[in-house]
Amino acid sequence: MILADKIINERKKCGWSQEELADKLGVSRQSVSKWEGAQSVPDIQKIIQMADLFSVSTDYLLKDEIECTDVEVVSSYDDTDGQTVRVSMEEANEYMELEHKYTPVVANAVTMCIASPILLIFLAGLSEINVISENLGSGIGVITLFVMIIAAVCMFIKSSNALEKFEFLKNTAIETEYGVTGIVKERKKAFAQKKERYTILGVVMCIGCAIPLMIAAFAEASDFILICMVCILLAIVGIAVNLFIRVGGIDECYNKLLQEGDFSIKKKKKSSKTAPFVSLYWMLVTGGYLAWSFISGKWEITWIVWAVAGVCFAAYKQLIEIILKENN
Repeated sequence: MILADKIINERKKCGWSQEELADKLGVSRQSVSKWEGAQSVPDIQKIIQMADLFSVSTDYLLKDEIECTDVEVVSSYDDTDGQTVRVSMEEANEYMELEHKYTPVVANAVTMCIASPILLIFLAGLSEINVISENLGSGIGVITLFVMIIAAVCMFIKSSNALEKFEFLKNTAIETEYGVTGIVKERKKAFAQKKERYTILGVVMCIGCAIPLMIAAFAEASDFILICMVCILLAIVGIAVNLFIRVGGIDECYNKLLQEGDFSIKKKKKSSKTAPFVSLYWMLVTGGYLAWSFISGKWEITWIVWAVAGVCFAAYKQLIEIILKENN
């Protein structure tokens, strides 16, 4: 048994998380993760400290031929089920493959939702210049909108079902099998350039999406031209969001396995408490959007609900976290 495996086993026997062991040794959690992933070796001072903490000899830690026969896995992590889940190499690879397969599906579904009113808006513009009757245009536009939404929902459900077995990665502490951390970090590093490229392109598109509409407004273009510019704006936003989700979903997958960023142990504990409030927020937003759209019939305007909701979401989540913290 190598040093990396011995650190893992002894830490678990003590019931400590990587973060807790790191605090006791005065190092970062990433350092402990690297030691356990055999990516680096602790210096002799840290080995002596670990020998004292684990109540074992330094010979046991340093000599591969000395094995431990009594390994009991205990966890002090306090989550919904009180357990730490072990993730094998096969499970990690399966999860990463599924994310690479279904993240583009989710991205396309979101783009379809954003783009769903485009035809309705465009046909409404044509009806204004008497190219098509208002009833016919509205009928075709609404039917297309619903077909696209239904298709998008089916794509969401399919993706969710495929990844359901790995849902625990969002809010449960995990321990990865030897070698998993190294492979995930290599893939994340290789993906970083693509993430940067797509993110920059998406940001540029979001910033520039209103330019055609502004130009048309300053030029005092006709109402039909302005409507066409709104359609273009929605299309550009849809593509930009698609890019964000494609890279964000994959990067999120790596962070879940590494327990970094929004999926660190501390943030997992916090997210498990705020999750019901987040679900309630988006249910209310969806209900408000549909109610306003059906009552007013102005689908070409009501899409703005999603933009406003997205901007307000960060403030809402921060407020919920403050309230929960005060109550605790």
